[in-house]
Amino acid sequence: MPKRPFNNRLNDLAPKEWLKFQKSWFIHNPPPRRKYVLRHPAKFPETLAQEFIEFFTKKGQVVFDPLAGTGSTLVAALRSGRHCYGVELNPAYAEIARQVVAEEKSALGLSADSFTAEIIPGNALEIINLLAAHPIPPVNYVLTSPPYWDMLHASGAQTQKARRESAEMDVFYSDDPNDLGNIHDYDEFIEKLAGIFIALKPFLVDNAYLTIIVKNVKKKGKIYPLAWDLAKRLCEIYSLKDEKIWAQDNQRLAPYGLGNAWVSNTFHHYCLQFRKEGEKRE
Repeated sequence: MPKRPFNNRLNDLAPKEWLKFQKSWFIHNPPPRRKYVLRHPAKFPETLAQEFIEFFTKKGQVVFDPLAGTGSTLVAALRSGRHCYGVELNPAYAEIARQVVAEEKSALGLSADSFTAEIIPGNALEIINLLAAHPIPPVNYVLTSPPYWDMLHASGAQTQKARRESAEMDVFYSDDPNDLGNIHDYDEFIEKLAGIFIALKPFLVDNAYLTIIVKNVKKKGKIYPLAWDLAKRLCEIYSLKDEKIWAQDNQRLAPYGLGNAWVSNTFHHYCLQFRKEGEKRE
């Protein structure tokens, strides 16, 4: 019998490329950051974002990042031939993102109107009002990496002397009380973060995927299972399909608790995959 033709409804990948991405863990060490985006204290690597975008979408589809920062998701979408929209609270980061997008279009030889890569300034906690004022096409895929709670405020997070002393590099995302990274109550943080993705549901096409890259955090000797708590909350709205573990193997080990207590060097993140369930795929 002849082989059944490969009918790929999700992406433009060949079967071997598809299979390679299905591995449940991967190592990704980002390339050095461009100088003017160093201001952002926790930039999401474009190279990693591109791999996810190319798996969960087809060319010409629409990607959305509700916490866009300096535009990593938008750049990755342009490189992949997708349209992308992002929301960013911090005006300085939004302006950097626009600059990065313009430079990327020029480098790729794209005309100004070839692929949309638009930053919408505003508060993601008010996503419904924002998208009512700035309508976007139905979204095929959501990709983002939110703040890891308020960990940039923890004393142990401020270990980069150059960043603390430089007027050109931020230690925190912003001073805005609406900034998720400034919410100090853990339960409130989880609920507000989850609320962004819950509010996004009507804007997604059926069977659209969401990838949220997060990390469990340590604070004052206690683990807060941020990834797991967020997943549990969002399971009430979306289907949690799986996780991929992003590992970094180029980080320097520190002797936390040496000779006294167990304290790990945590060099992995959880890439949580959710789906808005619609009509079943055959």
